[in-house]
Amino acid sequence: MTPPRFSTRFAILAASALALMFTPGLPDASAMPRGAQPAITDTALPVVQIAQSKKPKSEFWRKKVRLQTDEKPGTIIIDTSTKYLYYVEGNNRATRYGVGVGRDGFGWSGTVKVGRKAEWPDWRPPASMIARERRKGRNIPTYVKGGINNPLGARALYLYKGGRDTIFRIHGTNQPWTIGLNMSSGCIRMMNKDVEHLYSRAAVGSKVVVIGPNGKGAEKLYTDRGMDFFGSLFGG
Repeated sequence: MTPPRFSTRFAILAASALALMFTPGLPDASAMPRGAQPAITDTALPVVQIAQSKKPKSEFWRKKVRLQTDEKPGTIIIDTSTKYLYYVEGNNRATRYGVGVGRDGFGWSGTVKVGRKAEWPDWRPPASMIARERRKGRNIPTYVKGGINNPLGARALYLYKGGRDTIFRIHGTNQPWTIGLNMSSGCIRMMNKDVEHLYSRAAVGSKVVVIGPNGKGAEKLYTDRGMDFFGSLFGG
């Protein structure tokens, strides 16, 4: 029997769908919000290829490291000078993630807490951001529904100080190539797979210590002693 013939267009669309499901830094179908599906169009394949070519440098990929610190397990340390976030596990071990941080003028430091968490969060930019971007000739929406095109990505951890929202978040991104760069308005960006990993481990109420862009105080808070070989080999 002669095998059925598929059109070139169908083959391109099928390849695009597979690429969307398995490309690092982009959510697969099972991780997407209910009811959402990736748009399969003639332009899907080039978009995926661009995303793949702009992945973060390997130094910002998730790793198990040996970390000397007095902070308790479950604490999150963010060093915006090195672009690393550490989830402290105890016994001088931590998981290290690469992050994107605030651009010039938007860096900050301090101790806060995870006030709440959300999966596939909606985005409501603050009025100050909307006004600032408008002055630059860019109009941004006042609301973006959660999903693959949302700037907050797959997960968000909302940072609170004294019981109040700081307006800063640890969140995913639909621009994974910005990890390791100073690009945000003060929020901490992570690759979607990384923020999902952190989200599953960090509880509401977790302490978060943020070191400013000048790195001041980092040497008193922690020492990164490099890759934890056995942790990387057998850890999650």
